[in-house]
Amino acid sequence: MLETDRKRDLIIEGAIKRFIHFGIHKTTMNEIAEDLSVSKPSLYYYFPDKSSLVLGVVEKIFNDYFDVLYRDQKLGTPIEVTLLNIIEIKHKFFLRYYMLHLSYGNPDSSLSSAELKAYLETMVAKNLKFHESVFELAVANKELAPQEDIPKIAELYLSCQSGLTSLCIMHGNKELFPGKKELKIMKDKQISLSKIFIKGLKN
Repeated sequence: MLETDRKRDLIIEGAIKRFIHFGIHKTTMNEIAEDLSVSKPSLYYYFPDKSSLVLGVVEKIFNDYFDVLYRDQKLGTPIEVTLLNIIEIKHKFFLRYYMLHLSYGNPDSSLSSAELKAYLETMVAKNLKFHESVFELAVANKELAPQEDIPKIAELYLSCQSGLTSLCIMHGNKELFPGKKELKIMKDKQISLSKIFIKGLKN
């Protein structure tokens, strides 16, 4: 069982490297098999098709992301620091995996599977719940004024942060991948927004 898990993880890591370099839509299962020096039957044993492999990659990324988020949480940390730490973690994952995001919008059926869509919706809900818990704890610790609808507050906060990310991409340089300047601007704006948002909730 451990050997099976190890081989599956190696395939996912190999797929991530190729996806980041070439994009998901330009990568074939044959190329991944060649990169890893595994037979195609062996590859298809673990992942019957490209859609299942893409799902495995996305699951790996989100598992790592939430592992880091939960590990970073420390009791007694002010909410301002907690949110800034989350922005930093998201920024690091964004830098590492952004080329996977660029594959969206391309005519690749592996990116439009019902399983992938359902999983991404689950992760969005999980991220929302995580942020709800951050705001709830801050209210309980009297860092923030009492709030009537914390889920709405968390949703608004995340929507604002997501909007800043989209603006960074839209107003970046002529290349698909934003330059260091654009990425720094995006991060700085997200930090500023977080500070203003929390300041408003304290009053």
